Amino acid sequence: MTRVGRWIGEHLVLGIGLLVLLYMFVPIAIVIGMSFNEPASRNSYSFNQFTLHNWANPCEPIGMCDSVVLSIQIGLLATLFATALGTLMAFALVRHRFRGRSVANVFTFLPMASPEIVMGSSLLALFVAGGLAGQLGFGTILVAHILFCLSFVVVTVKARLAGLDPRLEQAAMDLYANEWQTFWRVTFPLVFPGILSAALLSFSLSFDDFIITNLNAGQEVTFPMFVWGAAQRGIPPQINVVGTVMFLVALGLVLAGEVGSRRRARA
Repeated sequence: MTRVGRWIGEHLVLGIGLLVLLYMFVPIAIVIGMSFNEPASRNSYSFNQFTLHNWANPCEPIGMCDSVVLSIQIGLLATLFATALGTLMAFALVRHRFRGRSVANVFTFLPMASPEIVMGSSLLALFVAGGLAGQLGFGTILVAHILFCLSFVVVTVKARLAGLDPRLEQAAMDLYANEWQTFWRVTFPLVFPGILSAALLSFSLSFDDFIITNLNAGQEVTFPMFVWGAAQRGIPPQINVVGTVMFLVALGLVLAGEVGSRRRARA
């Protein structure tokens, strides 16, 4: 094999990976660029003129900031409840043997495997059958989001627990640590990255969801629903500002986690 052929063979996977990443980040770059755009009209999606007006007036479209706040509130609450319940379920499924464990594992994956339209319509039927047809709103959205986020939390934390070396906990107990001390000083710090990943994933899924939310929202309008409604009349450029801010926040959290991991590794 020639030198050029060896070089291509050694860098082929890296090159393909970079192209895939570039393809994934092109839409994000467009959103960031369009957040500084002053469109020629509400139905124009081409870059027309640079402006900072969108960033200076992010709440100019009526109802947009209210929908963002609602989505953040639901996302945080859904993340809190789903992460707590899902973590407990993951510990139960990994660490304990009980009758029906295999069935519980199967049912855990069902919300992930089911199409959103099926889950959304099923939840709507459940709420209507429970006499909540006239009370659809914040509460029903929250319950729906907790249910579909729960599966992702369980799967993520289970994967972290399955890769945990049990000898570390055994060593702590050999050094006279009780179960409570072993959990908080050994088990929890090792599992925490998985819990944090599950929480971030849950918030992203909750903030982004449209289909299930639209079926169970009643008169409430979340940010994805606002975007869908605005698209019928022309999407305001401030929507790109919200998208850019959410991306930067997520990027900042990832970078902070990576820096923290490297500092702990060096320590």
